[in-house]
Formats: sequence, structure tokens, C-alpha cells
Amino acid sequence: MSQPSVIIATASYDFTIRFWEAQSASCYRAINYPAVPQRELDEGRNPQNVNKLEISPDKRHLAAACNPYIRLFDINFHHGHVRTFVAHTSNVTAVGFHADGNSMYSGSEDGTVRIWDLRYNQFFFQLKSMLVKDIHVLSNTLLTRKLKCRAPNRPEVYERNCLKAYHLDGSVTPINTVVLHPNQLCVLSHYLIGKMVQIELISGDQDGIIRVWDTRMNSCTIELVPEPDTAIRSLSVMRDGSMLAAANDGGTCYIWNIVRGSQVFFSLNSYLATASSDKTVKIWNVDSFTLDKVLTGHQRWVWDCAFSVDAKFILTASSDMTARLWSMEEGNELRVYRGHNKAIVCCALNDV
Repeated sequence: MSQPSVIIATASYDFTIRFWEAQSASCYRAINYPAVPQRELDEGRNPQNVNKLEISPDKRHLAAACNPYIRLFDINFHHGHVRTFVAHTSNVTAVGFHADGNSMYSGSEDGTVRIWDLRYNQFFFQLKSMLVKDIHVLSNTLLTRKLKCRAPNRPEVYERNCLKAYHLDGSVTPINTVVLHPNQLCVLSHYLIGKMVQIELISGDQDGIIRVWDTRMNSCTIELVPEPDTAIRSLSVMRDGSMLAAANDGGTCYIWNIVRGSQVFFSLNSYLATASSDKTVKIWNVDSFTLDKVLTGHQRWVWDCAFSVDAKFILTASSDMTARLWSMEEGNELRVYRGHNKAIVCCALNDV
């Protein structure tokens, strides 16, 4: 089938990823046991859950953060080659793409933030979540296993090519969320060619610490601690880069103005959504910092949400086994996506 203009994907504790037709709310594709390569399932490994989904800017790929892998699926071909990225040693909690689609970032409970070069099938470099004490450049080692794959003549490759490793003393704090600042230019070009540009990743961890990483300097430049020992659960940066929002396990959302040079920029008619265990999604106007509306309809915990590019719609995912599409203007429910038989824990939307 031809690619839909709107890509909607959900992942559930039922060990499936489902793709949905936006208008009819029908499921047109399901991926079973997406978090583990088929060979490992055949060898007796238990299925794992998907923690986060992200659609590439060109709508060609869906990245799934799993344990301990990142798996990259071809959206357009049901039996297309699946890439499996290995280097994390624990649950992967965050995944996302650079705007040009050539690189991917991730965060994990192993305490690392990593950047991957998707063009060359290699791991790009990693940043640890504590102070860097020593840096070692490792030899380029590609760990591959040619495995039996359903797609003919396409052996599965476990991709790992570590260019840098940051070694730390002491324990490693699990990272729960990572976002890419909109000041991104070409992260690969500035590394490979040596262009001096500023690329920042922002992470939130289990100890309640938010860190801003300058990938040019390979260092942490800012630390924010809104509530000590209260885990940061979610981060979001406004598209114009003017504000950073962080939600923690205490149910509090903090917002910071992000200053670039001598000016601060605010976008008009901008909204922030908070999804909660109280079964609602609250929509906040960040120009006035007031509650704009409350979306009610889910019957259990709302785990995730995603705005359409024009912010006219929002997609939500819930433990009630449904995903729902809402009108931002009216605050009413437009579509209900049913088909999972356990909690939906994450969703992704691309309508560009």
C-alpha cells in the first residue's frame, strides 16, 4: 500500500507495534514482538516491551527504544530489513532523530546518552551522565552477527562501532528522558568535518537532575535540579528553542526560559500538554502559563502524547488499551484507536 500522509504508531505491553489509518482508525499493520530479534526469540529469549517510539523526519523509519536494543523498522515495507543497534547495556528509555534523518540519539538506564550515525551503520559517540574523568578513543570495532531473517538475502546485523567512551567513577544514574535542542545543525558534519557548531542534548535522570550536553565540547555545560531525588520523567523543548519543560514523578511540571545571547524568543499560541495517572491530559497556554483545557475520556493512566505539526491535533496513549486523537481547538475526542489488548505505553505521530 502507498504510504499514508499521516503516520500514527503505538506500542503496547501486548508486545506489538501497530500502525493506524488516521481517518478510519483502522489498524493496517502490526509488528509482533518488535523489541527482540527473531533469532533471539527462537533461542528462547522472553519478549520485551517497547518504551518509546519515534518516526524519522522523512517518514521512512520507526525507531523503537527497547531493552537493551534500539530497533529501526522500515515503515513502507512490511518485510523490510530491521536494523538492531547495540551498545546500551540496560533499558533504552529515549530515542529520537536529528532533523536531517542522518543521525539518531538515545538514552538508557545504563546512564548513557548516545548518538548514532545512521548513514554508515555505526555508533557515533556517547556521553555519560556524570562528570567525565577520562576519555579513551577505541578502535573501530563492528560487532555483527549474520542471522536468519525473514527477508531474503538480508542478514540481520547487530550494529556497534564505538568511537569514544567516557569512563566515570562511582555508580551510574538511570536516564529517563532525552530531547534534542532545536539549535541543531549538522551533528555529523561538525564532528566529521570539524565545523564548530553548537549541538545540545538535554537529559533527565532518576536522581532528578537535568543536564545539558554540548556535543561539540563533549561535556555537560548546565545542570538543573528542580527537586532533589525526584525523578525527571519527561522533557520537552519548544520548537523555537525558547523554553524547556520538565515533568517529574511528583506530578510537577517546571518551565525554564532558555536564553540565547542577549534575547529570549517566545512563540505565539503555544501549548504544553501534560499526561497523567489521573486519566486526563491537561493543555497549558505557555504564553500566559494558564490551564487552557482538560481532555477527558481515557479510563486509565495516560502515558504519552504527541502534537500534530500545526498543533491543531494531539494524539494520546493510555493504559485503557486505546490511543485517541483530539481537536486542540474544541478539546473533544475525534478518533479512538482500538486493537491492542494491553496497556499502550507510547505513541508517535508524523503528519508533515
